[in-house]
Amino acid sequence: MHVGMLEVTLRLEGNSSLKGKRRVVKSLLGRVKARFNTAAAETGGQDFYETAVVGFAVCGPDQRMLNIVLDNILDFIEYNAEAEVADSRMGFDFF
Repeated sequence: MHVGMLEVTLRLEGNSSLKGKRRVVKSLLGRVKARFNTAAAETGGQDFYETAVVGFAVCGPDQRMLNIVLDNILDFIEYNAEAEVADSRMGFDFF
């Protein structure tokens, strides 16, 4: 079994409260989970208004398929999030 992980750092320019940030992040995570059937969570930057780090994990039979899914998730975030993608990292593991 292969596991693919994606970590995305988002910049929420103009956001002035944790409540506003939570609305954007929760909406994004819900849409990605529903569309791609993936595990998703906010994994960093919880104390900052204008930065969020979100992580996604998928598992499957081969790394090539996981790479396609994670690329599609990143594309979805870039085009549908109310935030700018500042950075992203992808990793894979085999069990």
